[in-house]
Amino acid sequence: MSGAQPDPQNHCYRHPDRESYILCQRCGRTICPACQTQAPVGFHCPECIREGRARVPRTKSRLATSVGRIAAPGSPAVTYSIISVTALVFVLQLVSGGLVSRYLTYFPVFTAREPWTMITSLFVHSTSSFLHILFNMFSLFIFGRILEPMIGRWRFLALYLLSGLGGSLAVLLLNPAGGVLGASGAIFGLFGAFFVIQRGLGGNSGQLVVLIVINLSIGFLVPGISWQAHVGGLVVGALVAFVYMRTRLARQKNRQLLFLAAIAAGLTVLSYVGFTTAFLA
Repeated sequence: MSGAQPDPQNHCYRHPDRESYILCQRCGRTICPACQTQAPVGFHCPECIREGRARVPRTKSRLATSVGRIAAPGSPAVTYSIISVTALVFVLQLVSGGLVSRYLTYFPVFTAREPWTMITSLFVHSTSSFLHILFNMFSLFIFGRILEPMIGRWRFLALYLLSGLGGSLAVLLLNPAGGVLGASGAIFGLFGAFFVIQRGLGGNSGQLVVLIVINLSIGFLVPGISWQAHVGGLVVGALVAFVYMRTRLARQKNRQLLFLAAIAAGLTVLSYVGFTTAFLA
């Protein structure tokens, strides 16, 4: 009959003016062709489609997965970051025509005007031989993946930077007319730290001693290698590790920070004395 009211059960729930006899296979609501999405069996309405997509786990890209693994607790994120920054600086050295090397390389005779180079030189390597950066980054990769999860990220970063600063200081005090570039001082600091920690934990350090002796000897025998940076980094790295071993308990955290600050202050004072002596001589 013309006066009969339309049955709402036979009209789309989203478009009441459209008659339809198709039901959503999930919720049972009536849907018109504009609201239908083909499913493996029947059709689904827009709301059920959104709910289904929200329940599906999102697949991360390979890059996101890799970054997540690096940033995960216990992973050597600082080690990988230092390697990445060093590699980037090396590329910039190659394409800048020596400009990057000029402003980041440590030369004691200029350091009074450019003190930051005592740290930035850790990330600068000789572009004349790829073996320089390759050996340092390989050593960092090996020892960083062992030490960083063992002592923690910020402690590892402090160890690396203080060791590098100790290497630069040794060059200033023992060879102020020379210069140094590269992460060798910091790498030897990792050697010294690993030796102290391994000995403190009762491990066998015979092979490590042989490695340290061989690499120190190369610095004395091969021209152009700054043995001063090696010795300085080794001593400071061992000292920092000694502090870590003596302040391992959670309640000793403030004491550990105090000792690290004292080491940093001592290196700074000695650097100032070294600058003053070098320029007054």
